[in-house]
Amino acid sequence: MASSSSSSLEKYSYPTHVDVGLHVPFKLSATNYFVWRNLMAGLIEEQGLMGFLNGTIKAPPEKITVPDDSSSIGTKEMLNEDYIKWKKQTAAELGEGKFLSQYLPLHKAALAGDWDTTSTIIEKEPDAVRAIVTGSKETALMVAVRAKKRNAFVKKLLEKMLLPDVALTEKTGSTALHIAAVVGNIEAARLLVEKDPKLPKVRDVYKRLPIHRAAEYGRREMALYSFTVTEEYPEQNPFEGESDIALYLLQRYPKLAWEDPSPLEWIAGKPSAFPSGTRFNIWQKLIYSCVAITLENFENRPPGVDIKSFKDTNDSASSILIEFHGIAVPQSNHIRETKLKYTQAVQLVNHLCLETAHLEYSKAFSLLGLPLQKAIVLGTREIVEEILESFPSAVSYINDMQQNLMHIAILARRVNVYNLIYEFDCGDLLIGATDTRMNNGLHLTGKLEPQQMLNLRASEVEKFASRIHKEQWNSERMTPAMVFTEAHKELVKDGEQWMKDTANSCTIVAALIVTVVFASAITLPGGNNSDTGLLIFTHKSAFVVFVISDALALFSSTSTLLMFLSILTSRYGEQDFLYALPKRLIIGLVTLFLSIISMMIAFTATVYMLLEYKGRWILAPMAVLSGLPVTIFMWLQFPLLLDLIKSTYKPGIFGKQGDRIFI
Repeated sequence: MASSSSSSLEKYSYPTHVDVGLHVPFKLSATNYFVWRNLMAGLIEEQGLMGFLNGTIKAPPEKITVPDDSSSIGTKEMLNEDYIKWKKQTAAELGEGKFLSQYLPLHKAALAGDWDTTSTIIEKEPDAVRAIVTGSKETALMVAVRAKKRNAFVKKLLEKMLLPDVALTEKTGSTALHIAAVVGNIEAARLLVEKDPKLPKVRDVYKRLPIHRAAEYGRREMALYSFTVTEEYPEQNPFEGESDIALYLLQRYPKLAWEDPSPLEWIAGKPSAFPSGTRFNIWQKLIYSCVAITLENFENRPPGVDIKSFKDTNDSASSILIEFHGIAVPQSNHIRETKLKYTQAVQLVNHLCLETAHLEYSKAFSLLGLPLQKAIVLGTREIVEEILESFPSAVSYINDMQQNLMHIAILARRVNVYNLIYEFDCGDLLIGATDTRMNNGLHLTGKLEPQQMLNLRASEVEKFASRIHKEQWNSERMTPAMVFTEAHKELVKDGEQWMKDTANSCTIVAALIVTVVFASAITLPGGNNSDTGLLIFTHKSAFVVFVISDALALFSSTSTLLMFLSILTSRYGEQDFLYALPKRLIIGLVTLFLSIISMMIAFTATVYMLLEYKGRWILAPMAVLSGLPVTIFMWLQFPLLLDLIKSTYKPGIFGKQGDRIFI
């Protein structure tokens, strides 16, 4: 029996007791299924967990038969100790059993922060301070630290507990300090650490410290406090938190920059953490450029001063000015926080790059390569700039397809990154280099670009390529021009259909305007004087306005008709879409807009002349109402017109991206 009892927990162990992370170190994804399956199958077989999948693990018998010399039959039945242990373990895992019901009042008291009830329970049963009150094996202390309003309760409860009681863990190995870190309860964390200074070093079954949990849940202040009480080197990268927290941790433990996976690769996947990944309007850009920020340097805080006090001291000098700006410019506080986060992110990247660049060449190259490629694809110019400045040799990076940095930027249509890379003297060589399919940079610009990315035109890249590259054949016996034509074949058809539909719609509107304004010119408002034959309203200034605006509307609408007619009769060649068709569409939209404005002015002048005897007040509502169709037209068509003008007449899209000099 002794051997049976001692092995019962091993025989009837639960999957929750197994640290899966030690056996399967990565999560299942679409690309690693077969490796993950083999590791998981080995884990199940090694830990004897197959019975949980096929149902062969069953409960031990409640009673067993043992030899008994005193009995007439030589045996007797007795309660199976294995069954007792199995039943107790099942209750602990599933939250069932009498012991949970027994401590239900304690659980409710911990939730309510009711110290009187809790004190009464502890006086009757001192062991209740370490009793499990939930199905997750949580104690009353763990339940209480989840809410800041129960901190007074936590303080009194800790006075009744011994060190081993405070260090108890729930089913995932988390202590009360882990839970306080998750919810960001700093006051409770201070009380726990004062009671047991070793708690910050306790890891759960996933090898996580409380500092990791705080960073994982974005509890910034909690993570900062954890730094002051955690002296152990955190092997696991807690880079899920704020950039300044990560930077402070990196300054304390520089080796984190060399971990695999690289923290630089993680931050490279977050383009929204940098200015290049955010779009501001004109007003926001102005505020962003003018607003001042104060960077916190926790590394240089005075000894004996905690982080919270240090922050309050630093912030007090500028708090009045910041508050005034927040009242004067409502958006300034939000933009200031955004600018601060961006600056901290750039500082973090700079520190990571400098630490990595100090490594042995091949190690540094391997750690910086993937983050560099990811930053180019996502258009995060700041990361590319920091990597190339700290480790210039990274410009020679090539991926599995033998595509260099220039190729990757071209395929991703990232103009800002392309410009940055081209500042190197080897820009021409990078464009002319070929990948595994013998495609050079011009071949890649001919491929159809993703719609969500910036437009890097082949004609722009062609300016920087030599003649031999323009005529170079790839593995499919195609020149860059042929690749472009083939890739954009369907796009040309779609563009032709869109052009025709737009031209037809605008032609109808222009024809209606021509008809109306021509009729207005023939039937002039007010008519003629029957005696003299002269126009009645000739002496009125509003009549002059009517004549000029009506003539302008007629001429501009006629020009619109002719321009859209030329679009309908175009041959729609590949080169026509570059300048000819966009130019005609721009002129057509501008003249149509002008004709609508002129027609509304002519109409307003006519109504004013006819109703002037009612008073001049009639002019105001007529002007407002006549501006309605003009406003609608601008709202609907102006973005299209602006895009057309930019793509057709804007200067070259390439230019200097920064003030740094790459050697």
